[in-house]
Parts: sequence; C-alpha cells; structure tokens
Amino acid sequence: MSLTIFGIKNCDTVKKALKWLDAEGTAYNYHDFRKDGLDLALVERMLAGVGADTLVNKRGTTWRKLTDEQKAAVETDQVASLLVANDALIKRPVWEKDGVFRTGFAAKDMDALQTWLKS
Repeated sequence: MSLTIFGIKNCDTVKKALKWLDAEGTAYNYHDFRKDGLDLALVERMLAGVGADTLVNKRGTTWRKLTDEQKAAVETDQVASLLVANDALIKRPVWEKDGVFRTGFAAKDMDALQTWLKS
C-alpha cells in the first residue's frame, strides 16, 4: 500500500490525522502543500478523484476572502488554478492510497476511513 497525506503543517485536522496514523502504526508519506509544493497536475488529479464539491473548502476564511468572480471559478475549468493559487482552499487532509483520493478526517467517517485504509 502506498499512502500519502497532503495538507498544511499547521492545520489542526492534519495534525490529528498524522497523530492517529502514527498511533495505528500505519506507514505514510506526508506532502506539505507549502513546503513540498502544489502544482496544477496534482490538483487536477485530486479534482478528478473527488470532485470540486468535495475538494474545495467553502467554510474557511480563505473562501470568505475571495471575490465573487473567484468563487464562481469553482464551477468552471479554472478551479484547479484557483486551488494552486490558494492552497488553504483545499479541504484537508487529502488522502491518496494507490491512486484513489479522499478528503477530511471527521469522527463520523472513521469506520469508513479504517476500512478504506485496510482494503
């Protein structure tokens, strides 16, 4: 199994996910958007895997600071460029296991996440 976790180092949800993986003894690679980079190809792969509705975080301050024109880009083919320019708009963490993507780390999703990781 090849597992990669994508996120931002100071994100509390990412920290919790990494701590949980360590406690479970699960091997993973960590990719920090800001330290390791974020390019259009990676974002396009994520979008193809989970879709813009899932990948774009519309609850954060970064979303609220966008112009109406920028927000409208989420519904177009410009969404990948918007996410590359605003990495905090990506719902975190993003999980990739063997080319399949998921997002988030909510308590309500733990059973499904554990099943997915073990499959």
